[in-house]
Amino acid sequence: MKDLKFEQKRSLSRLEAADQLTALAAALREGGDAELELSPGTLSLRIPDDLHSEIEVEIGNGEIELEIELKWPTTRKRVATATKPGHSGTGTKRSRSVKRSATKTP
Repeated sequence: MKDLKFEQKRSLSRLEAADQLTALAAALREGGDAELELSPGTLSLRIPDDLHSEIEVEIGNGEIELEIELKWPTTRKRVATATKPGHSGTGTKRSRSVKRSATKTP
């Protein structure tokens, strides 16, 4: 089951499609929290620095289908903390903190 799914299907003019892609490109360029105006409302997304992309083109039945897919994780990656020289950083103290954070309820 997905946490959230938004899907919009409608006919657009070439200029309207270009405007949507331009807004998406600007949001990607800025990164961080981006807002895209999509009728009937606004879609807010956190856009990280690194993304996975997939481009697919299918031609058949008298149509051309172009899909541009961008994926990124919903959670931010944790930055590794520096350890003292001679320590591996995998001692019991760290294990307890990980266990504690994993058992918290929202």
